[in-house]
Amino acid sequence: MLDRYLWGEVQRISPEAPVPVVRLTSQSERPGGAANVAANLIGLGMKVAVAGFAGFDANGRRLLKILQKLSIDTDAVVRMEHYPTTTKTRIVGAHQQMLRLDAEDATSISPEGIARLMEGIHKKLLSGTAAIILSDYAKGVLGEQVCRTVIAEARSLGIPVLVDPKGLDYSKYCNATVVTPNKAELAVACNALSDPVEMLLDKGEALRQRLNLDFLVFTRGEEGVSIIEAGKASHIPAQAKRVFDVSGAGDTVIATLAAGLVSGLDRVDAVYLANAAAGVVVGKVGTVPIERSELFEILASDSFPWENEKICSVQEILERSTQWRLANKRIVFTVNHFDALEAAHVAHLECARTLGDRLVVAVTFDNSNSGPALTAPEDALGRARVLAGLKCVDAVVVVEPDKRARLLDALQPDVMAPENGFRESERADLIRSDKKPNGSPMLFENRRIRL
Repeated sequence: MLDRYLWGEVQRISPEAPVPVVRLTSQSERPGGAANVAANLIGLGMKVAVAGFAGFDANGRRLLKILQKLSIDTDAVVRMEHYPTTTKTRIVGAHQQMLRLDAEDATSISPEGIARLMEGIHKKLLSGTAAIILSDYAKGVLGEQVCRTVIAEARSLGIPVLVDPKGLDYSKYCNATVVTPNKAELAVACNALSDPVEMLLDKGEALRQRLNLDFLVFTRGEEGVSIIEAGKASHIPAQAKRVFDVSGAGDTVIATLAAGLVSGLDRVDAVYLANAAAGVVVGKVGTVPIERSELFEILASDSFPWENEKICSVQEILERSTQWRLANKRIVFTVNHFDALEAAHVAHLECARTLGDRLVVAVTFDNSNSGPALTAPEDALGRARVLAGLKCVDAVVVVEPDKRARLLDALQPDVMAPENGFRESERADLIRSDKKPNGSPMLFENRRIRL
């Protein structure tokens, strides 16, 4: 699709009808639909080929010129006579979309055109393709025959298939790797429009099994993203601080997810990246693809993704640690009862923070009947609140003593700071020179911890 934007200013209401008068100041054209998915992939540093239809009209020529300027391979784009290139014209005034005008005709796609499309896709699949995205906009391109044939051939070649779905019947996506509907689309596909999220997750798992998907991702707008895998579901909160325009957010999600998977990330980390990317693009006006530099910037920022929320559950600290590692942050871990927070504790924590980029503090307690009152779970939570007020502490988690080893195994910190503090000589040396302490048998560095 071609996305055309007419930008203007709104200063009055029309005397002819109760509508705003937009004074045109400029116009721009961008790749839309599946072409926007390709533009997002280019922004992330991928090599991309597109397959689809375009007409011999002026809009088709402009769209192909834009794609080729972005270094997107258009060899598999089928040009057809009497086919109007799908074009969406948006009128934007005062940073708000006033009107959208669509020009399209899905009925003009011929069987001959589908055959030529399949021939082009087949050639691309055999030319070293790492992943394929089916970006379905219900415009007559991705019918059942095309979807089933492409998925079967791709999977036979070991190529993952990601689907941004449309419509009520998802059976044509059977055997794909992942399908990425939004919340409303998933609810419609599962006949669960009035169901709570918990029930929607269960029905999403049933849909995943029925379609034989590896996993399913559904975007939930301001609620974030949920991942449904075999036997479990996890959730990632939304990252956007401001939302100007959700146009193209789904394109960014599936493009970033694909880029993450082909770059070697596991599916959860890839979804984290996709969620972060979506948080960037919805803060812009119009269909604007993500850039790799923007993604790196938000991942590296101290405010991502949990601003001023230091106290967290075990699951939350594992999610944070995933984000920090994606941003190449070095994680330091220490644990103690902290029954009475003293100056020595603060000095120890400040010293530990110099060993890395993020300091995770675990507050434990004595869950036996013989322990002092101060080590009860409720006192541990109170102590966690005090620790969260320290500038040097990035996250605090309360953990039962018998679960410490499991937490360490899951968290795998880069540095384990000694429980009982550094020796005076080590602390003084660290404060003076910001060096790592030497010779401490309780400090493990430059490796992941597995107990």
